[in-house]
Amino acid sequence: MSILTAEAHSFLKEYLNTASPTGFESEGQKRWLEYIKPYIDEYHLDNYGTLYGVINPGKDYKVVIEGHADEISWFVHYISDDGFISVIRNGGSDHMIAPSKRVNIHTKKGIVKGVFGWPAIHTRRGEDAKLAPKIENIFIDVGAKDKDEVLEMGIHVGCVITYEDEMMILNDRYIVGRALDNRMGGFCITQVARLLKENKIELPYSLYIVNSVQEEIGLRGAEMIADTIKPNVAIVTDVTHDTHTPLINKKKIGDIKSGDGPSVTYAPAVHNKLLDLVLQTAEDNKIPFQREAASRSTGTDTDAFAYSNGGVPAVLISLPLRYMHTTVEAAHKDDVENVIKLIYETLLNIENGHNFKYF
Repeated sequence: MSILTAEAHSFLKEYLNTASPTGFESEGQKRWLEYIKPYIDEYHLDNYGTLYGVINPGKDYKVVIEGHADEISWFVHYISDDGFISVIRNGGSDHMIAPSKRVNIHTKKGIVKGVFGWPAIHTRRGEDAKLAPKIENIFIDVGAKDKDEVLEMGIHVGCVITYEDEMMILNDRYIVGRALDNRMGGFCITQVARLLKENKIELPYSLYIVNSVQEEIGLRGAEMIADTIKPNVAIVTDVTHDTHTPLINKKKIGDIKSGDGPSVTYAPAVHNKLLDLVLQTAEDNKIPFQREAASRSTGTDTDAFAYSNGGVPAVLISLPLRYMHTTVEAAHKDDVENVIKLIYETLLNIENGHNFKYF
């Protein structure tokens, strides 16, 4: 039976289509909370917007499962006298894909529509034919006659900008859209909470289902919430690169393929005994998985949890993703289901006071 029920699919579509840019995650967090409330005993919200639900609260032993809620975006940086808008990144936004994209500029007056313009191919001749998008030359057009009209729309320096894009299903196989990185992680942990509730599982510890903010600019939300919760164990889920698409060097990036299962990462921040438990769980439950290695940091919230509070055993379970940090990020449905299964089954194998001492 598929984990991705019609109700879960409906929530996922609404969640992915809700803008949640770094530092401005509130609307996405509200929708996430609305969905997860029936499956948790209590919830909490910290000062910067990280949201978490708790199952079986009050136990001394605390386990975290975590994804991050924020998506990459842009900031209004400069408005020209002619009414064109220059931008800077909010997170790892890719300037190469910006030209011709439709955008939403978030203002106190509401959403203002705009487009990333680009000179027509007919006008790019000679040296101009080599013109390529750069952070310094991409710009947004909101149809204004001048700067004053832009300001009258409610647009000012510091307004956040997201792409106008919605989720779609590709060949009944891939979930496609912007910001699967990492609202897919937030979705997966809600489904773990749902399964625990529906299967009437009584955990011997307190489980914290954490949807962190500000991962895209340095794991900041996870840093803050790790200090608040002080967990004994952290299972983090994020996305990783499907390297079986054109133009990617598998020797440099790793060998991960969509549809072949979640990826588990070997890295200094990943606790070996906890990783062994995850791998054994996958094998015992016949859950397909792949392996990858990070030479230093994982670049995910795993690092923030692992190096908090004197050291917290942490592990990273990743969803293979095509075209990361574009508007057509794509994840295989089977991989989504298997990420959920692997987290769920791992939780069932963690005992109250589980000892993950190094040796």
